[in-house]
Amino acid sequence: MGRYILFRAAASVPVLIGITIIVFVILSLIPGDPATAILGSYATPENVARLNAQLGLDRPLVQRYFIWLGNLLQGDLGRSFSLNRPVIDEILERFNATLILSGLAFVMCSVLGILAGVISATRQYGLADKLITFSVLVGISVPSFFLGMMMILYFAVNLRWVPASGMYALYGGGDLPDLLHHLVMPATALAVVATGVVARMSRSAMLEVLRLDFIRTARAKGVRERRVITRHALRYAIVSILPVLGLQAGFVLSGAVYIEIVFQWPGIGRMLVDAILTRDIMLVQGGVLFVAACYVLFNIIVDLTQIWLDPRLGR
Repeated sequence: MGRYILFRAAASVPVLIGITIIVFVILSLIPGDPATAILGSYATPENVARLNAQLGLDRPLVQRYFIWLGNLLQGDLGRSFSLNRPVIDEILERFNATLILSGLAFVMCSVLGILAGVISATRQYGLADKLITFSVLVGISVPSFFLGMMMILYFAVNLRWVPASGMYALYGGGDLPDLLHHLVMPATALAVVATGVVARMSRSAMLEVLRLDFIRTARAKGVRERRVITRHALRYAIVSILPVLGLQAGFVLSGAVYIEIVFQWPGIGRMLVDAILTRDIMLVQGGVLFVAACYVLFNIIVDLTQIWLDPRLGR
C-alpha cells in the first residue's frame, strides 16, 4: 500500500505541471491587458506600461511562467491585483463555502444514487425500475443551472419557502439552521445530474453482481434477500461504483462554478468568474490550480479506497 501511495503521488506531479502550463498559456492568450483593467480605460500608455513593469507582465511568457512556478513551489500563489491580498488567503476563505456546498451535494448524490441503483437492479423491468430509469434520464438531461433557476422561480419567488440566494440571511442569520435553509436549493440543483450518473452505474454494477455464482449460492442456502443484497451483492459492487463517485466528486466541485453564480453563493466558483471579469490573472491561475489539485486528490483517495476494499487491484 505504501509503494502504491508513492506511485500515485509521483504520477500526479506531471498532471499538475501540465495543468499549470495549460492554465498559464490560456490566460496569457486572453485578449485584454490586466493593467488597463486595473487603471481603467482612460489610463495613459505611460501609466499602463509602468504598472505592467511593476507586476512583471512586461517580461517574456516563458520567464513569467517559471517565476510563477518557482513561487508556487514555495507556497506563494501570488497577490491578487483586484483585491490586493494574497491569492492563497482568498482561496482558502472562499473554499469553505464551496466545500460546504459541494460536500452536501456529493453526499446526496452518493446516497440517493446508490440507493436508486440498488432498488432499480433488484426490481429489474418492474415499475420501480422504469420510474427510476425515467427519473434518471430526466435528471441527467436537465442542466443544473436551468434547474437552479426554475427552483428559484418556484420555491423562492412563488412559494417563498426558501431564500433565493446567499449563504446566510443579512439580518439575524449566521447559525446552522439558517445555513441549511440557504443550502438546500443549490445543493439539490448541483446533485441532480451526479445522482443520475451514480444511479445508472450502480444499477449496472448490481445487475452484473446479482448474476454471479456466489449470489445464487447464498440464495440457495436460504439467506434472506435483504442480507444477500446488502451484505454480499452491494459489498462486491461498491468496488465498481467507487471510480464513478470519484469522478462525480470532481464534477460537483467544478459544477459549483455556475451554481454559485445562479444562487450568489460566495465560493471559489463565484470568485473565479469575478476574477476573470476583472482580468485578475494571478487569482484565476491560483483558483484553477487549487480546484485541479483537489480533483487529483479525490481520485487518489478513491484509488486507495478501492485497493483497501479489493487488494487484488494493487497487484
